[in-house]
Amino acid sequence: MKKQVVSVKPIRSLEDALNRCQILGMRLSRQRRFILELLWTEQEHLSAREIYDRLNRAGKAIGHTSVYQNLEALSNQGIIECIERSDGRLYGNISDAHSHVNCIDTNQLLDVQIELPEELIRQVEAQTGVRIVEYQINFFGYRYQESQAQAQSATDPGAIA
Repeated sequence: MKKQVVSVKPIRSLEDALNRCQILGMRLSRQRRFILELLWTEQEHLSAREIYDRLNRAGKAIGHTSVYQNLEALSNQGIIECIERSDGRLYGNISDAHSHVNCIDTNQLLDVQIELPEELIRQVEAQTGVRIVEYQINFFGYRYQESQAQAQSATDPGAIA
């Protein structure tokens, strides 16, 4: 029996995220809406604690348990992104395949859309024998010049800081 492949439109806006919840039969509670609105407004990766703090500072009373339960439900349904890091989970608004820039000095995680040249994808396929259907790239770097100079001097003993 062949598995039927259903093409799902990527979520590109808060409206798309809310519509996907409705299509999936998820209840659009006040708390769930608050979380989605925050992620789409801030457009950055946040921990559950940061989401809780920001919502409560904005006067949108929500409990810890409610934040965690809603984040779990939204990420399990592919409506938001959940990234496992050594210091905990981060949640972002983009849920389809994309790449990240990991900023070493600020600990930020930035979303980027990268399309590799077809020739490079074919080269990877030839080397591995695996047909590539999706990919994500993780870049690592420094946002600030001072941090770059410090990193350079730490790895190059002859460098002048």
